Amino acid sequence: MKRLFDITASLFGLLVLWPLLLAVAAAVRVKMPDGPVLFRQKRVGQYGRLFTLVKFRTMTANHGGACVSVAGDSRITPLGAFLRRRKLDELPELWNVLRGDMSFVGPRPDVPGYADRLQGEERRILELRPGITGPATLKYRNEEELLAAQPDAQRYNDEIIYPDKVRINLEYLKNRTFAGDIKIILQTLFCD
Repeated sequence: MKRLFDITASLFGLLVLWPLLLAVAAAVRVKMPDGPVLFRQKRVGQYGRLFTLVKFRTMTANHGGACVSVAGDSRITPLGAFLRRRKLDELPELWNVLRGDMSFVGPRPDVPGYADRLQGEERRILELRPGITGPATLKYRNEEELLAAQPDAQRYNDEIIYPDKVRINLEYLKNRTFAGDIKIILQTLFCD
């Protein structure tokens, strides 16, 4: 039932939101002409398989540096900050959901390396299809601001936030229901 919902809702979303997708793509092209409109990155999917996550680009084209981004990061363009605040940069992930790489609800897909840190029962998280949103996403919806307040953002992420997300995602794995997923989607859409 969940996969049928994902296919139907993502297809509907792409069909209804195509004018917004086109407008955001045009804005990225005009305001950030130094690189591609879309950001593509390998992420760890269900059962540890890699897939290409697609988002609107929010950073300068040659943005090397830290793995985590924080509020006020100089790599994030003004348009990119706007898109991130409103989660518009994630709209292309509807394509990932339609393809089956992702679901609407599940753990956010990690970059390669983080999934390697999962030990024992934690590795069961990889049984789940990664999601656009989930309980950990809701808890850390202001993650960039939280990280910006830390003296060592990468260390805080690795030692505090990431282990907490693993705990939350394990709890989701054990207690997930379709009704619970709908509730998470509504909380994501209507949270402040």
